[in-house]
Amino acid sequence: MKIKQNFKIIVLLFVAFISNEAKAQKAISKNAILQIVLLGGQSNMAGHGIMADVKPEDIQRIEAVKNRISVVVDGRDAQPLSYFKADKIATEFGPELFIGLTLAEKNPDKQYLLIKEAVGGTTLYGAWNPNWTAEKANTAELDEKRKQMQLYKKHITSIHKCLDALKAENKKYVIIGMAWMQGETDTRKDFTAIAYEENLKLLIESYRSEFNLPKMPFIIGQINCPPRQYIEGVEIVRNAMVNVSKNDTKTDIILTSMDGDYKDFPKRSDNVHYDAQGQKNLGTAFAEKLLELAY
Repeated sequence: MKIKQNFKIIVLLFVAFISNEAKAQKAISKNAILQIVLLGGQSNMAGHGIMADVKPEDIQRIEAVKNRISVVVDGRDAQPLSYFKADKIATEFGPELFIGLTLAEKNPDKQYLLIKEAVGGTTLYGAWNPNWTAEKANTAELDEKRKQMQLYKKHITSIHKCLDALKAENKKYVIIGMAWMQGETDTRKDFTAIAYEENLKLLIESYRSEFNLPKMPFIIGQINCPPRQYIEGVEIVRNAMVNVSKNDTKTDIILTSMDGDYKDFPKRSDNVHYDAQGQKNLGTAFAEKLLELAY
């Protein structure tokens, strides 16, 4: 008797799930405007959260909405919301996982496209600078590979490629904002840290100008890495981020703690990269800030 009752419950839950999905798809069809979010940064935007550490209930939440969220990473083809393969063993994710999840849950009648560009160990002074020069890159970046990177330009190219494809299909879209998680490498040298505030203003202005969106919401994730070679660098960059957010009504910041336990955004053992819970907290915070400014 108990087995039959359990089976009936499972069937009812499945029917309810299918019904809800059908209602969601019907609602989505009435609102054909695709919501686009831009994501940029370095390693904590690229993401080192281990998918195996994500709670089962969160996996279920992701499965329930992933048909409404696509992600473009580093200019590759769009994929449903999920993790990426870091190597043959590990599967890792960045803040996009919970950005997409939170946005989709809050807006069940909308579809989302997240367009991300992120490379660990890169600077805003060099690789991410809209006014990139070889001289800046050579003085700021860590190695020869990164000295050749023009990540702002690469991200812009990727975004335009996506937008052109949508236009070709006569699909309506709107860019609702950008999430930025970067700055750790700029703390290493005095000139990159001191220039960070002006470079961040330039970056925000450049994205807005490129897409003719003077009031595009921009959310900054405040870095909280341990000091490196230039001890004052972390404080300088953290303060620069706060200053930029204070002076722009359409820019906001996710404040982070410098306490060694990192309870607000838990980290892996290196004390630099956010673990699965840290990435969940970060992605959720990004989405909540976007919801406040974009809608």
